[in-house]
Amino acid sequence: MTEPLKLALVGHTNVGKTSLLRTLTRDVAFGEVSHRPSTTRHVEGARLSVDGQSLLELYDTPGLEDAIALLEHLERLERPGERLDGPARLQRFLQGSEARQRFEQEAKVLRQLLASDAGLYVIDAREPVLAKYRDELEVLASCGKPLLPVLNFVASEQHREAQWREALARLGLHALVRFDSVAPPQDGEQRLYDSLALLLENARPALQRLITDQQAQRVARQATGKRLIAELLIDCAACRRSVDSEPAAQAEAMSALRQDIRQREQRCVEALLALYAFRREDAAAADVPLLDGRWGDDLFNPETLRQLGVRVGSGVAAGAAAGASVDLLVGGLTLGAAALAGAIAGGALQTARSYGARLMGKLKGHRELTVDDNVLRLLALRQQQLMQVLDARGHAAMGSIELPPPAEKTWREGKLPSALHKARAHPQWSSLNPGARLDQRERQEQVKTLVEAL
Repeated sequence: MTEPLKLALVGHTNVGKTSLLRTLTRDVAFGEVSHRPSTTRHVEGARLSVDGQSLLELYDTPGLEDAIALLEHLERLERPGERLDGPARLQRFLQGSEARQRFEQEAKVLRQLLASDAGLYVIDAREPVLAKYRDELEVLASCGKPLLPVLNFVASEQHREAQWREALARLGLHALVRFDSVAPPQDGEQRLYDSLALLLENARPALQRLITDQQAQRVARQATGKRLIAELLIDCAACRRSVDSEPAAQAEAMSALRQDIRQREQRCVEALLALYAFRREDAAAADVPLLDGRWGDDLFNPETLRQLGVRVGSGVAAGAAAGASVDLLVGGLTLGAAALAGAIAGGALQTARSYGARLMGKLKGHRELTVDDNVLRLLALRQQQLMQVLDARGHAAMGSIELPPPAEKTWREGKLPSALHKARAHPQWSSLNPGARLDQRERQEQVKTLVEAL
């Protein structure tokens, strides 16, 4: 079996080496990420494999802290008349006492780079180009290993990419790659591995296998994510509750159904987080500030519909805001006379005329509570937004997940997919109903159709 390619992540302290490795390995728990300098004190490794074969080993190293002093020390190691090359000079340094004392951290970095096939020199592109970085590169170049500069944090408005490009070119490093570990570009890994292949021609087949595998994984994650969202929407569209017409029973049933819908949405959120290898707490309630920092409670709030551009009539919104008809007209549940009264109180006479005959016809006997179309739209918008954010989020990101306003109009203004209308007539398709039959062939076909519509 071919030996895996070994890469050492090297650079100044606190430039994002551990962050970069977290993103490349999709492991939010790798190492420790902090704004404090010298967080990484030891060499830590991770391995990337395809079909059980290890193709790449990545080593996170401590930050270089005093390259200026180290370079001066290395220059003093040569004896009169000697002309040592870089690796020979470093070997002499590593055998000396200073490598175990004053320059202990730098020695760990150099040992790992000497044992690796190449190094990724990670640069915080927000930092000014200082003399210490030039000295670092001179020390690292002494190892005789290919170095690929990686400009990190280039998504920041404060980046100094142009200055770094010029400085690196003056040092003879013309090949570099932009890779923001917090907000990586969609093709960031491919460009990183393609650039490495130019420096390490023998490693090109292994790197191409990694690129192909990661592209396939991304497509698979997107397909699985869409299916999770489709299952959520079918569950909610087919959900149906029968309730006595007595107001107290209606209120209790409505509250229970709302809670079930919220919990079902939360399960979808957690499944998407797990699919994209993020932690549950990465999307805690306070981290998804759609409305007053709430994740679930705002699902039945008319203001949320406005924020996401879902069209509702002004009378309906007013009635809901007054606390009267949040159930049928905006909050999402068909209720009966109370909803009709709310529509009238909100001034939505046109809505009352539209729903009046239907609602008044249900005044006798039991009613059925179902989830309103607008809530289905809201669920689809939020989950698709979340999936898009996770797809573009680096595993080194430490900030809260925020969902931007949706750009697409289909789910806000267009007709709902036919699969959801069909689900209305099949309560057995919902896991929220008793006696659910989720393996029915027709249900699976409608889920597949809905996936294609997402």
